[in-house]
Amino acid sequence: MAKPNKKGPTKTVDIFCSGCKSQLFKYRKGGKGALVKCFKERISRDYTNEHCICPECQAVFARETLVRGTPAYKIIGGKAYMK
Repeated sequence: MAKPNKKGPTKTVDIFCSGCKSQLFKYRKGGKGALVKCFKERISRDYTNEHCICPECQAVFARETLVRGTPAYKIIGGKAYMK
């Protein structure tokens, strides 16, 4: 399978925890679909202290994985949303 675009999209979205509404990432998202995964190289600002754990409520919102050979966070359904 093809790797994600190296340059990446220019549109940024804010990603929040569904439980406590605290901001998790500022992410360069491509396309207009749902938030399923976040490639680590596209995260422009990370507000978390530990990987995949919300800094406020300590809820696990994603899992670390490889998608098409690139490190990414796979979002658990309903645990995070974007604006």
